[in-house]
Amino acid sequence: MKLPTSFVVVSAVGASYGAALLLKDYLGGERYKAEHEILGKTVIITGANTGIGKETAKQLAKRGGRLLLACRDLKKCEIARNEIIDESFNKNVVCKELDLASCESIRKFVKTVKDEEKRIDVLINNAGVMSCPKQHTSELFEWQFGVNYLGPFLLTNLLLDKLKQSQHARIINLISPVYKRTEMNFEDLNSINFYDPKEAYAQSKLAVMLFSQELARRLEGSNVTVNCANPGVSKTEIGRHLPMGQSKVSGGMLSPIMWLAMKTPVQGAQTSIFLAVDPGLEKVSGKLFTNSKEDSIAKCALDKDAAKRLWLISEKWTRLSS
Repeated sequence: MKLPTSFVVVSAVGASYGAALLLKDYLGGERYKAEHEILGKTVIITGANTGIGKETAKQLAKRGGRLLLACRDLKKCEIARNEIIDESFNKNVVCKELDLASCESIRKFVKTVKDEEKRIDVLINNAGVMSCPKQHTSELFEWQFGVNYLGPFLLTNLLLDKLKQSQHARIINLISPVYKRTEMNFEDLNSINFYDPKEAYAQSKLAVMLFSQELARRLEGSNVTVNCANPGVSKTEIGRHLPMGQSKVSGGMLSPIMWLAMKTPVQGAQTSIFLAVDPGLEKVSGKLFTNSKEDSIAKCALDKDAAKRLWLISEKWTRLSS
């Protein structure tokens, strides 16, 4: 009996799509399936209204955490909050205004947290920008260096007292492997003399790596750990300034390939979730994780002298030490 051509075509398309989904799931890495709960713990996630941040918040809310969604746009944050509550059945989710491009906003956010929260158990520095046109923060820092690094540097340091009040606190900094491609340009940290969007992004992520290493050393012997999470190349709004994100033609032509190669926000969130809840990481600090497994750290991020120099500059620029 000969099957109808339409049936054969539909079956082939369905099989191909199913195979593509399986391959995408495989390429995206394993899901963190352990069902560890975080009842009674307070978690701050920056940039939690979209992408990886929102998916991380959903999973941590499902595990019973108290979530503080730290976002610049409160309207978008409220939409995300309602979605997280609907999916997790956890009403202990709060929106807080935080603009990492403003030291004043960061200090205002920290004051509110200190006034309202007994302690912070997990801080996830998730928010970031990538390869954007040259612009400046409120304090005239180059945008990527300011939002991706100086903002989290100030926020984390100002929250250390609250983190130390937790029995086992965790700081999680999201990075990108592009940090390996550069070295800190201390002669032009603020990109005054030269600006390349990709290089500025790489610089900001190397700064996060150096900061994490130095912070881990400074926190040795305390109850606070700091680790970096590499979420992988994920399809989120952060890529809107890339060429393929601005061209409908190239974006359309490459979309099937990018769909397969790039992680979904859910897949990209797995390492952050792992670092936030896994009980085996209580004393692990100063490490880098990819796909929920420890990864090697490039030599450029292990330069102690560069890390100390960057720290001192960052203290001065953010007026942390004043």
